[in-house]
This record gives sequence, structure tokens and C-alpha cells, in this order.
Amino acid sequence: MLFILYFSRLALILRFVIMKNLNDIKLFIGDELAQLNKIIEETLTSDNQLMNSIVFNFLKVKGKQLRPMLVLISGKLMGGINKQVITAGAAIEILHNASLIHDDVIDDSKERRGTPTINGVWTNHIAVLVGDFFVSKALVCAVETGNKDILKVLATLGANLSLGEINQYDVARNHTITEDAYFDIISKKTASLFASCVEVGGIAAGAKTEELKPIIEFAHRLGLCFQIKDDTFDYFKDPVVGKPTGNDLREGKVTLPLIYALSLEDRPERDYMLGLINQHNYSESDIECLVEWAKDCGGIDYAYNKMHELYETGAALLDAYGDNECTQALKSIFQYIIERNK
Repeated sequence: MLFILYFSRLALILRFVIMKNLNDIKLFIGDELAQLNKIIEETLTSDNQLMNSIVFNFLKVKGKQLRPMLVLISGKLMGGINKQVITAGAAIEILHNASLIHDDVIDDSKERRGTPTINGVWTNHIAVLVGDFFVSKALVCAVETGNKDILKVLATLGANLSLGEINQYDVARNHTITEDAYFDIISKKTASLFASCVEVGGIAAGAKTEELKPIIEFAHRLGLCFQIKDDTFDYFKDPVVGKPTGNDLREGKVTLPLIYALSLEDRPERDYMLGLINQHNYSESDIECLVEWAKDCGGIDYAYNKMHELYETGAALLDAYGDNECTQALKSIFQYIIERNK
């Protein structure tokens, strides 16, 4: 299986036209990204010392900042990065962080990116209040752009993020195990955020609705790919425990590799695996059994093939804007998302 995965990834690399690595892309928009982060810090500063302390510790770990990068590159592509683009990027990044804080409460996560979560250090009560504070400040930033269309995108995004999580819970509860249901969930809970990033960047730069359609579709595919890749991590060994994490299954989430395996009606083990899934509680041996079976059935290869398809169709959409530094940077971000290992 590792042999197959190696060549699958090698084939993908050869098919990409690579402009830059992620650090080079950050340098490409480095000054503007620094201004965006300064706006985030200033916006989240309050007259409450406890809130300031929690916010400061949270912001110390910024991650890859893919989403604000997409806002800035979209703005640059659509006419240039102005103050409105940067402020819109800050708004959407603050809202994204609010969703992470709330997700940690929902999932009872004690760590994120190797750092204790707010609810892990304090309590769920404090974390929810901090998350709500972030949501409010995201809206303040959006209002400061002076563009009601940007405010509308953020409001719609907030609703979609919530609906995606509710849909995921409903699907898990009712054991609705189909690829269509899976893509509907990740369209709302993940892809909608990526699509909103390029939309607000373009709006803030003065682009027309028709001009934005291809890049929004590109970003939607990028977001789908991001979640598919995230989900594949659950099928491989955790370096600490030495076995697949299986966290998604523990939470009742059936993701693409296993969905594909379950679609293979000629597999003699299929009915047994469906029986395991229809249980309300999984033992550790059940989880390992399902994970290994999905891999044996080619579920990981299927997920990679889907990601390749999403890249190919997404890259073609960018042809509408020509071959330039911005479109090359967007393609490179897509490559990074598929090739990342965490």
C-alpha cells in the first residue's frame, strides 16, 4: 500500500506546474499579511485583561494562514490589494478562528497544533465566550470595510459553518453513509470558508460578480480537497499511540475512504462492516478493523484520485485569469494542501 501511495503522490507532483513553496507565497504578499495580522491584534484587544491574555496566547500560534493568504491573492489578482482587502481578510480570519475555538469545545479537544486549547486551559464556558467575542469582532472588521456585500458574505459563511456541523451530526446519527452526503457536509463546513475568502478579496478589490465566479469555484474545490486530505490522516498511525487515530469514527463520522469501501457491494466483508458502523459505540478493535479494511479496499487511493480531479478542474478554472504570479500561487497552495503531512 505504501508503494502505491508513493507513486500516486509522485505522479501528482509531476502533473503540477509549481511556482513557489508556501514560504515564497507568504513573501509574495508579506507586507500585506503583516498589516492584516496587525489589524487582527488591534481588533481583538479589549479593556479586559483576562480576555487580552487569552487572545494573546491564542494568536501566538498562527498556523499556515492559508485563508488570509487566499483573500490577499484574490484581491491582488482582481485589481490590487488595498486597505479594504486587508481589513476583509482580517475579518474572515477572525471568524475562522472563532469557529476553531467553538469546534474545540464541541470536540472536547485539549490541544490544537500542539498547543493547549482555550477550553483545555480554562473551561468550556470561557471558551464559548471567547469564541463569541471573536465572532462579534469579525463583524466589526467587516463593517469597517464599508462594503455591505462583504458583511453579507461573512454572515452567510457563519450560517454555513454552523449548518455543516449540524448536517454532520444528523448524518452520523442517522447513519446516512453516501458520498453525496459527505460532500454536502464538507461543502458547508470547510469549502464555504475557502470560497468566501476569495470572494471577499475580490469584492474588496472592486471585482464584478461575474469576474469572481471562476475563482470562487476554484476555492470551493480547494476547500473540498483540504477536508478530504484532513480526513485521510485519521487512517494512519499516530506517532504516539502507534495505531490509526480513528477519531472521526469515535465521533460517528464516516469519511470518504470508508464510504468508498462500503460502496463496493461485491466485497464479502461489506455487510459485516456495515453492521459495525450501525452500532452506537465502537470498540478500539472495531475502529482498527474499519480503518484497515477501508485502506485494503483502496479507499485512500480513491481519496487521492478525488483530490487530483479537484485540482485538475480547479486549475482549469483559473485559465480565465491567464498565467501570472497570482494564479501560479493559487495552484501552488492547492498542491501544498494535497501534499501536506499535517
